Amino acid sequence: MTITSSTPKLRIDLAHGVARLLIDNGAKRNAFDLDMWRALPPLMAAIDAEPDVRVVVISGASGLPFCSGADISEFSTVRATSAGGRAYEEANVDAFHAISRCAKPTVAAISGFCMGGGIGIAAVCDLRVAREGTVFGVPAGRLGVGYPPSAMRYVVAAVGAQRAMEMFFTARRLTAKEALDIGFLSRLLEQETFEGGVDDLAATIAANAPLTLRAAKAAIRAAAQLPNAPTPEECEALAAQCFDSADYMEGRAAFLEKRTPKFTGR
Repeated sequence: MTITSSTPKLRIDLAHGVARLLIDNGAKRNAFDLDMWRALPPLMAAIDAEPDVRVVVISGASGLPFCSGADISEFSTVRATSAGGRAYEEANVDAFHAISRCAKPTVAAISGFCMGGGIGIAAVCDLRVAREGTVFGVPAGRLGVGYPPSAMRYVVAAVGAQRAMEMFFTARRLTAKEALDIGFLSRLLEQETFEGGVDDLAATIAANAPLTLRAAKAAIRAAAQLPNAPTPEECEALAAQCFDSADYMEGRAAFLEKRTPKFTGR
């Protein structure tokens, strides 16, 4: 099974229930251009619709950083006017919402640097893990650009209002340890163990019952009042689906038989 991207700067690798969305724009230090923002929603929809995918990992391609933000070289063209700026923001927000709406667990695997729009991409993921030495920051205050509330909600949900204000007001760079301390990261991994640690985390998630993961994600997002959270009724329906599933029977049987369960998502 292959998921096709409309731009070579975003690639999908699928293996063992894990979809790796690779940011591959090395010429621009993995900055996102308008084509990349527009390519994200259909890519995420295709990933979400693929039954064999259990978890999504977003990262830079091999040897590249996570994301340096928006491609500033486009600002004098596609964002030269207020109308162009609004259209660009809409593409940004549509991309963030597409990641947020993915029913499957999403993990941002961050290395090198995570700046500007990269912070937005990471903030919208369910889990964020980083390699030691990674640098974080939002330089909007030095560029004179504004962030719409619908995008800002994800950053506030990740670090809280006061931390978000400090990040935007100062435009200063944060170390990976600072990002961990303010709650932006769930894990900070050593440089030598980063790739293996990300693989282990993804494999651990992928081995669990897909319907349970979907129901848990929905319920947690609803309880935390995160953007694009489902309604309580939708959460109840997803939980009920778990108890009616073959995976629930398999989980109980495997527990009693002291073996590893084999879940199918049905």
